[in-house]
Amino acid sequence: MYKVRVILDTKEDVIRTLTVNNAINLEELHLIIAKAFGFNGQEMASFYRADHEWNQGEEIPLFDMSEFGEAISMSTCVLKETLPNTNDKLIYVYDFFKMWSFYVEVIDRNNELLTEPKILMSIGQVPDEAPEKEFIAEKNEDSFEDQFDDNDFESLDDIDFDNY
Repeated sequence: MYKVRVILDTKEDVIRTLTVNNAINLEELHLIIAKAFGFNGQEMASFYRADHEWNQGEEIPLFDMSEFGEAISMSTCVLKETLPNTNDKLIYVYDFFKMWSFYVEVIDRNNELLTEPKILMSIGQVPDEAPEKEFIAEKNEDSFEDQFDDNDFESLDDIDFDNY
């Protein structure tokens, strides 16, 4: 049995603590989390491995999207193998159009067998709208924009397109 804390990334606290069977795969965890937060689980989603500072790592998509069907996916990742230790973390993104983002952390684990997942604690209500996400790239010293002056390129009016 795993006790998992799932925190929705919003201004207000929206938290669910769940118990789940440690032998489930991440696709099943995806459906459990979606249901616990009032979603139907029918939207695209991905888990991302995270370090202890919540830095996003490798993506674990809902479906294997590789050409030959041999890539990682939620159905191929068993919970106890993906998160073998207490305090292991994942970032979960549900519905790529709305970008609901969650922090998932194993807070306890033992060998007890569960037949059904349970919500042990529920704090807060899911807002009607997903919070706006602002994706800002870090400023790179070798920025592409800094490499060229506006005068480095010819005007389109000066180019004879008939020669191409």
